Amino acid sequence: MEPPAVPGKPSRDVAIDIIRRLRGEGYDALLAGGCVRDTLLDLEPKDFDVATSARPEHVAELFDRVVPIGVAFGVMLVVIDGVGYEVATFRRDRGYRDGRRPEGVVFSDAEGDALRRDFTINGLFLDPEGDEVIDFVGGRADLDRGIVRAIGDPRERFAEDRLRALRAVRFATRLGFEIEENTALAIQESAPRITEVSWERIRDELVGMFTGPRAGLALDLLHEFGLLAVVLPEVAAMRGVRQPDEFHPEGDVFQHTRMMLDLMEGPSPRLAMAVLLHDVGKPETYREADRIRFDEHDRVGAEIARGVCKRLRFSADDTRLIGQLVEHHMRFMHVRKMKTSTLKRLLGMEGFRDHLDLHRLDCLASHGGLENYEYALEKSREFGEEEIRPARLVRGEDLIEMGFAPGPLFAEILKAVEEEQLEGRLADRGAALAWIEAQFGKYRDGHCGERSRE
Repeated sequence: MEPPAVPGKPSRDVAIDIIRRLRGEGYDALLAGGCVRDTLLDLEPKDFDVATSARPEHVAELFDRVVPIGVAFGVMLVVIDGVGYEVATFRRDRGYRDGRRPEGVVFSDAEGDALRRDFTINGLFLDPEGDEVIDFVGGRADLDRGIVRAIGDPRERFAEDRLRALRAVRFATRLGFEIEENTALAIQESAPRITEVSWERIRDELVGMFTGPRAGLALDLLHEFGLLAVVLPEVAAMRGVRQPDEFHPEGDVFQHTRMMLDLMEGPSPRLAMAVLLHDVGKPETYREADRIRFDEHDRVGAEIARGVCKRLRFSADDTRLIGQLVEHHMRFMHVRKMKTSTLKRLLGMEGFRDHLDLHRLDCLASHGGLENYEYALEKSREFGEEEIRPARLVRGEDLIEMGFAPGPLFAEILKAVEEEQLEGRLADRGAALAWIEAQFGKYRDGHCGERSRE
């Protein structure tokens, strides 16, 4: 089967052509769900989904390239010009037992399809040819009033799919809407069972919240509804953890993190998660001495952050880089005292822009001083890429040619050469080889043991 992931930007005009093709064959077809909601709110839809009375096999007959991404649920992906458009048969869901997915579906009509959806604002259809909104669930009124409301009995909706509790928070924060009272109560009741759905789905909802607008509000709502303590107990533990007033006049660790989230503008998922987790080591390292201290909270926090990322099923690469962001976020306070080689290594870290942005947000949400941020940014521009990440002057094979036996001394020599190069004291291969001979020549021929004891 072809992979469902199809690159490209969806087009409303193409989606309308799909609808016309279906209607030309005698089927009912409408734009459905999020694209209707976003269109009515004057937002740009991310995709255009079509709901139709045509069965999956009929959809497959009508279009040249169709990917069956959920035939059992009536969902097909029609691919046109390299872009995928979800075309789903009107359906009612039949029975939920696991809090994740229906046991089956019964093909239905537009009204039945609307009633099985999660929130009224997502249960709207649009006839694009007549520009008519078809509303069986009161979604148009809730859009006008700025309300996220479950369709029907909210307890039933959340029992069907526990993830809807997180989706409600994401829609409320993304759109700046209020969550309707009975829906909010049902979220609180459902919260302890949120982990009945996969951690991958939970991760995607969290990433959607924290990379979108009003991310600080998302954190507040997750706490208010009891979701935070279940999916991110390490973050919930930051509430009430005091900080020294002279460095953090904004309040406790949770409030500081909340402020940073609200200061973000279109962050990458890695940066958003690093902001959320950058001080996650503070509850564990809190102590009071001459003042409140959090010794090694960056190191401890990095370990905790990596554990959180693994639980949320982030990729190994994302887990590594988010952990690095947390682990190194305190290093910028020393940039003006660093020797040149140390500073260049900092500026040359993988994902440096995220490291720098994390530091900037950290400062803005506390004391407000950006001197170290501006210094690092200035030095990054001054040095340039070639100075920060210069080509290596020597390699292991060069050391072998000089008579050094492979072993621990290799790494020591290569690191020492890199240090001299970054400090600007070595500029070419010949000078580097001569320097190695002068500094390490007496330790060749198996005498690295004497070197290690000096």
